[in-house]
Amino acid sequence: MTMPSSIAVFCGSKPGHDPAQMEAAQALGRGMATRGIRLVYGGGRVGLMGAVADAVQKAGGKVTGVIPEFLMKREVGNSNVDELEVTDSMHSRKRRMFELSDAFVSLAGGLGTLDETVEIITWKQLHLHSKPIVIISVDGYWDFMKSATQDFMDAGFAYASDADLFEIVPSVDAAFDALEKAAPDAGGGQEHRL
Repeated sequence: MTMPSSIAVFCGSKPGHDPAQMEAAQALGRGMATRGIRLVYGGGRVGLMGAVADAVQKAGGKVTGVIPEFLMKREVGNSNVDELEVTDSMHSRKRRMFELSDAFVSLAGGLGTLDETVEIITWKQLHLHSKPIVIISVDGYWDFMKSATQDFMDAGFAYASDADLFEIVPSVDAAFDALEKAAPDAGGGQEHRL
């Protein structure tokens, strides 16, 4: 298996209270740069989002930001990245990030990060793509996703196979291992249907 050449990272536009989350964002950025993986992210300068982008650039990597016009001020659009695409809506942002990425990684975040993560999982469930999705659950931050998915299955609203749509790992190193082992998208993603 091969490592993806570009990864969309979903994470908070705030730094959070736990320094371990910021350290994970920085480690992910450095790791992507040293592996020659382009970062595709939400285009902001603030929070974990800005930390990942800064770490990639400081380590010599490439960064593409995608941000809706109305968030340019709120999330402090990062004009220092290699490419900054400004979209007309949140949906256009998510679709463009999808188009530019070979895989997806989620770090800690709030409702926006949860929305992005669940949507990309849902698109995979609907067979709109087969790209790897890895969730980094530092200090158990994302563990509720495992239990929620199990609850859905137990209640008859999800298939057992839905648990295989994404992988939850405890660290950045484990995320890179999971991405390297994941089967690459064989062109099965049908972006035109999104």
